Amino acid sequence: MTLLPRHWDWLARQPGGASVALRKLVEHARRESGDKDRVRIARETAYRFMSAMAGDLRNLEEASRALFAGDATRFYPLVAAWPEDIRDHTIKLAADGLSHPASFASGASAGLPERRITLR
Repeated sequence: MTLLPRHWDWLARQPGGASVALRKLVEHARRESGDKDRVRIARETAYRFMSAMAGDLRNLEEASRALFAGDATRFYPLVAAWPEDIRDHTIKLAADGLSHPASFASGASAGLPERRITLR
């Protein structure tokens, strides 16, 4: 870690010294960015899985765009026709990265019989 002299001076003046101040700063940053990190990690994880397992399936590109936009309304119908195991795992991985991940209904818009999957 590289800090400027003024940073080291400030850290040295903090109660408990540099170690305590740095731990507090890191914990504060973790709390502040927790939700953003959770969403980013979910999207990246789901995308890696989708690329590996659904790379040649219909609507992959559009589903990826919907995933990174956080648009569950577009995402769910795009993956509805995928093989059940790939679709279900993709939805599970993507849940924290979507705007309202509570449930999925493929319905007639995907050309399938009504099917509801509740994510846990």
